[in-house]
Amino acid sequence: MQLEDPTACALFLDLDGTLIDIAPMPDGVTIPDGLVALLDKLTQGLDGALAIVTGRPIADIDRFLAPLAPVVAGVHGAEFRTARNGEIEHTAEPIADAVVDAVKKLAKAQAGITVEIKRASIAVHYRLAPAAEPRIEAALRRIIEARPDHLILCRGRKVLEIVPRHISKGAALETLLSLPAFRGRRPIMIGDDVTDLSAFAAATRLGGVGFKVAGELFSPAEADFAGPAAVRGWLAAMAERITRS
Repeated sequence: MQLEDPTACALFLDLDGTLIDIAPMPDGVTIPDGLVALLDKLTQGLDGALAIVTGRPIADIDRFLAPLAPVVAGVHGAEFRTARNGEIEHTAEPIADAVVDAVKKLAKAQAGITVEIKRASIAVHYRLAPAAEPRIEAALRRIIEARPDHLILCRGRKVLEIVPRHISKGAALETLLSLPAFRGRRPIMIGDDVTDLSAFAAATRLGGVGFKVAGELFSPAEADFAGPAAVRGWLAAMAERITRS
């Protein structure tokens, strides 16, 4: 899985389940020692052509990866930062208060679920109540069916998320690849979840490749990486190759 010329690539990296291990709760993640320094080294070696493409808000990324403030597509592409340390741009309207209130009411009625409000989306995590998944999904579908059709329900790793119909990680990758630092490079997307599939497809369509990380969606047999530790090891080797070139 060694790239012929890593210096000609643009890296697009998911966070949870790809660079770091999944945690029971969104704020319970652990950032491995050396990850921030590795991402900084790769960004410099690729002349800025590295971006985090995540379902998390950009504020989370900044908190976890401080002092690094990388190029990011957050909330699946509802938020962008197109330059390191730059301003955050929004490409979707906030979720309506009525939808937020309805989801919060659902959460109060079901033990073990956590609601994460991300301005342009709202995620319901049920990792601590997996048996409740069918009930939660049915209730969320009723909530969005009662509203205009600009919202859809997306599935992730023990999470269901209401998002604007027009956003996706695939569209986000295409937007980022048009930036000066990324333009003309071969896109490499690494991810582990359903929401990464559109980014894999976009990277492949644009002359690159998508690499899968084993987890709840991809089995070890079909994945390119056994887990986040393997991804970090591969990226470290890539950084060394770039440094020596």
